[in-house]
Amino acid sequence: MIRVLIVEDHALVRAGLEELLSGAEDIDVIAVAADGAEAIELAVAEEPDVVLMDLSMPVVDGIEATRRIRASQQGVRVVVLTSFSDQRRILEALDAGAIGYLLKDAEPDELFRGVRAAAAGEAPLAPKAAQALLSARQGGVDAELTQREQEVLGLIAAGLPNKLIARRLEISEKTVKAHLTNIYRRIGATTRTEAALWATEHGLNASS
Repeated sequence: MIRVLIVEDHALVRAGLEELLSGAEDIDVIAVAADGAEAIELAVAEEPDVVLMDLSMPVVDGIEATRRIRASQQGVRVVVLTSFSDQRRILEALDAGAIGYLLKDAEPDELFRGVRAAAAGEAPLAPKAAQALLSARQGGVDAELTQREQEVLGLIAAGLPNKLIARRLEISEKTVKAHLTNIYRRIGATTRTEAALWATEHGLNASS
């Protein structure tokens, strides 16, 4: 069962999300929060697997709430749930530790898939907003990757942790980390999620 905390300041949206997600057999909405401060408290008390995080909220906004939750509970997966107009703030949320983002106009099935992907350690990324976010990150970046770096990045996009990437490519974890450092620099990423986003947009996957 995937334990989910919903963070949304609009009561109708909050209630709608709770009703929708509660209808899935493998998802348990354990708590809802109306602002970031409440979300931080509930994340500590309830220990959710996934937090669906709105960005624009009173008291403490979603970016700061994400940062604090991730600092205290690294195992919690935070997924931004927002509108496409929040481009700059989505980037800030990813930098704060969010694993991915979904849009509020997503179809129910997309939302379910996103929650399940996040729980599995993957990065759910709304495709409609990906190109704009990449453009904001990529200006002037040298994205010429070696074959090995492309292989590593494809496995990152597939959601594999460093240990499994090392095993799959028959290299050490230290070597994987060195490749990631080069990859981040070349594509202009600062987090694993941004790297996965870049890989997805450029057609890199585990079989590339």
